[in-house]
Amino acid sequence: MEFESIDEYKRKIRHIIVSEKEIKSAVKKAGKMINSIYDGIPILLVSILKGSFIFLSDLCREIKVPCEIGFMAAKSYYEGTESSGIVKITMDIKQDISKYHVIIIEDIIDTGRTLNDITKLIKKSNPVSLRVITLLDKPGRRIVDFKADYSLFEIPDLFVVGYGLDCGEYYRNLPYIAEFSE
Repeated sequence: MEFESIDEYKRKIRHIIVSEKEIKSAVKKAGKMINSIYDGIPILLVSILKGSFIFLSDLCREIKVPCEIGFMAAKSYYEGTESSGIVKITMDIKQDISKYHVIIIEDIIDTGRTLNDITKLIKKSNPVSLRVITLLDKPGRRIVDFKADYSLFEIPDLFVVGYGLDCGEYYRNLPYIAEFSE
């Protein structure tokens, strides 16, 4: 994706779906919930790259229980706004997760394919427990029967960017979630 000007870049943003203030408030609430569930028990937060890195960063600062961070990368979108339907794990967790209470931190659940494949893979390593927390849930697009343990926001079937979510690697730095217009 190339832009002729900064104005063209800005014009691709239709409108804000979730404000920066709403995100901050929901992340604090999610942190408190995690603290109450684990109450001093160490956890492993697994960020699904690249989209969830900002969410992970903010969320882990709200968590008061001991936590480690792990990363996985999976891809189903390749430069466009439609999922290819093929989930490819491009980077796996380095830790032996059989000793951990694992929380997968995801940016968005759309079709459900990516999280379904990732949770199956993680379950094979026998974690002590496994939960999924997603920033955004788009149930109107679900193809696979998958539900997160906790979703911060449910959104309609729109292509969104910001707060880590991208289109062609752009727009991750926006402090809010916005509808993207091609």
